[in-house]
Amino acid sequence: MTDELYTIGEMCETYDVTPRTLRFYEAKELLFPKREGQKRLFTRRDRARLKLILQGKRFGFSLEEIRQLLNLYDIGDQQVTQMARTYELGCDRLRAMEEQREELTTAIEDLKEQLRWGEEFLASKGVKRAAE
Repeated sequence: MTDELYTIGEMCETYDVTPRTLRFYEAKELLFPKREGQKRLFTRRDRARLKLILQGKRFGFSLEEIRQLLNLYDIGDQQVTQMARTYELGCDRLRAMEEQREELTTAIEDLKEQLRWGEEFLASKGVKRAAE
Protein backbone atom coordinates (compact mmCIF):
# COMPACT_ATOMS: atom_id res chain seq x y z
CA MET A 1 0.00 0.00 0.00
CA THR A 2 2.95 2.38 0.53
CA ASP A 3 3.54 2.78 -3.23
CA GLU A 4 -0.16 2.99 -4.01
CA LEU A 5 -1.42 6.12 -5.71
CA TYR A 6 -4.50 7.75 -4.21
CA THR A 7 -7.17 9.53 -6.22
CA ILE A 8 -8.50 12.85 -5.04
CA GLY A 9 -11.60 11.06 -3.69
CA GLU A 10 -9.51 8.59 -1.70
CA MET A 11 -7.41 11.43 -0.28
CA CYS A 12 -10.56 13.29 0.74
CA GLU A 13 -11.98 10.23 2.45
CA THR A 14 -8.74 9.21 4.14
CA TYR A 15 -7.81 12.67 5.45
CA ASP A 16 -11.28 14.21 5.83
CA VAL A 17 -10.61 17.10 3.46
CA THR A 18 -12.47 18.43 0.45
CA PRO A 19 -11.32 18.29 -3.18
CA ARG A 20 -11.19 22.08 -3.07
CA THR A 21 -8.74 21.90 -0.16
CA LEU A 22 -6.45 19.54 -2.07
CA ARG A 23 -6.56 21.72 -5.18
CA PHE A 24 -5.83 24.77 -3.02
CA TYR A 25 -2.78 23.08 -1.46
CA GLU A 26 -1.63 22.08 -4.94
CA ALA A 27 -2.01 25.68 -6.17
CA LYS A 28 0.03 26.86 -3.16
CA GLU A 29 2.75 24.36 -4.12
CA LEU A 30 2.35 22.29 -0.99
CA LEU A 31 1.28 19.12 -2.82
CA PHE A 32 2.47 17.84 -6.18
CA PRO A 33 0.14 15.08 -7.43
CA LYS A 34 0.91 13.23 -10.62
CA ARG A 35 -1.42 13.93 -13.52
CA GLU A 36 -3.08 11.43 -15.82
CA GLY A 37 -5.20 13.61 -18.06
CA GLN A 38 -7.58 15.44 -15.74
CA LYS A 39 -6.97 12.92 -12.95
CA ARG A 40 -4.78 13.79 -9.96
CA LEU A 41 -2.91 10.90 -8.36
CA PHE A 42 -1.31 11.42 -4.97
CA THR A 43 1.88 9.59 -3.97
CA ARG A 44 3.09 8.41 -0.58
CA ARG A 45 5.10 11.65 -0.39
CA ASP A 46 1.94 13.71 -1.02
CA ARG A 47 0.14 11.82 1.73
CA ALA A 48 2.99 12.48 4.18
CA ARG A 49 3.04 16.16 3.20
CA LEU A 50 -0.74 16.43 3.64
CA LYS A 51 -0.50 14.95 7.15
CA LEU A 52 2.12 17.57 8.03
CA ILE A 53 0.08 20.37 6.45
CA LEU A 54 -3.01 19.40 8.44
CA GLN A 55 -1.03 19.11 11.65
CA GLY A 56 0.67 22.45 11.03
CA LYS A 57 -2.70 24.13 10.41
CA ARG A 58 -4.06 22.58 13.60
CA PHE A 59 -1.15 24.11 15.53
CA GLY A 60 -1.74 27.50 13.93
CA PHE A 61 1.17 27.68 11.50
CA SER A 62 0.60 29.78 8.40
CA LEU A 63 0.60 28.09 5.01
CA GLU A 64 3.78 29.98 4.15
CA GLU A 65 5.52 28.65 7.27
CA ILE A 66 4.34 25.13 6.41
CA ARG A 67 5.53 25.47 2.81
CA GLN A 68 8.96 26.66 3.95
CA LEU A 69 9.27 23.79 6.43
CA LEU A 70 8.25 21.21 3.84
CA ASN A 71 10.75 22.62 1.35
CA LEU A 72 13.58 22.16 3.86
CA TYR A 73 13.14 18.38 3.55
CA ASP A 74 15.07 18.36 0.27
CA ILE A 75 18.19 20.36 1.20
CA GLY A 76 20.23 17.20 1.82
CA ASP A 77 21.24 17.42 5.47
CA GLN A 78 19.16 14.47 6.67
CA GLN A 79 16.38 16.85 7.72
CA VAL A 80 18.47 18.50 10.48
CA THR A 81 17.68 22.02 9.24
CA GLN A 82 14.02 21.10 8.76
CA MET A 83 13.74 19.69 12.28
CA ALA A 84 15.60 22.62 13.86
CA ARG A 85 13.37 25.19 12.14
CA THR A 86 10.23 23.18 12.95
CA TYR A 87 11.29 23.01 16.59
CA GLU A 88 11.96 26.75 16.71
CA LEU A 89 8.59 27.62 15.15
CA GLY A 90 6.87 25.06 17.39
CA CYS A 91 8.31 26.66 20.52
CA ASP A 92 7.19 30.10 19.32
CA ARG A 93 3.70 28.80 18.53
CA LEU A 94 3.41 27.05 21.92
CA ARG A 95 4.29 30.30 23.72
CA ALA A 96 1.66 32.16 21.70
CA MET A 97 -0.97 29.50 22.38
CA GLU A 98 -0.23 29.57 26.11
CA GLU A 99 -0.57 33.37 26.13
CA GLN A 100 -3.90 33.07 24.30
CA ARG A 101 -5.06 30.50 26.84
CA GLU A 102 -4.14 32.82 29.72
CA GLU A 103 -5.98 35.72 28.08
CA LEU A 104 -9.03 33.52 27.46
CA THR A 105 -9.02 32.22 31.04
CA THR A 106 -8.94 35.81 32.33
CA ALA A 107 -11.75 36.86 29.98
CA ILE A 108 -13.88 33.88 31.08
CA GLU A 109 -13.41 34.74 34.76
CA ASP A 110 -14.23 38.41 34.09
CA LEU A 111 -17.40 37.44 32.22
CA LYS A 112 -18.47 35.06 34.99
CA GLU A 113 -18.02 37.86 37.53
CA GLN A 114 -20.07 40.26 35.43
CA LEU A 115 -22.81 37.65 35.06
CA ARG A 116 -22.85 37.04 38.84
CA TRP A 117 -23.15 40.79 39.38
CA GLY A 118 -25.96 40.99 36.80
CA GLU A 119 -27.78 38.06 38.37
CA GLU A 120 -27.58 39.63 41.83
CA PHE A 121 -28.74 42.98 40.48
CA LEU A 122 -31.72 41.42 38.69
CA ALA A 123 -32.61 39.31 41.71
CA SER A 124 -32.61 42.44 43.90
CA LYS A 125 -35.15 43.96 41.49
CA GLY A 126 -37.32 40.85 41.59
CA VAL A 127 -36.43 39.73 38.05
CA LYS A 128 -35.89 36.02 37.49
CA ARG A 129 -32.94 34.82 35.45
CA ALA A 130 -33.81 34.37 31.79
CA ALA A 131 -30.97 32.02 30.85
CA GLU A 132 -30.27 28.76 32.60
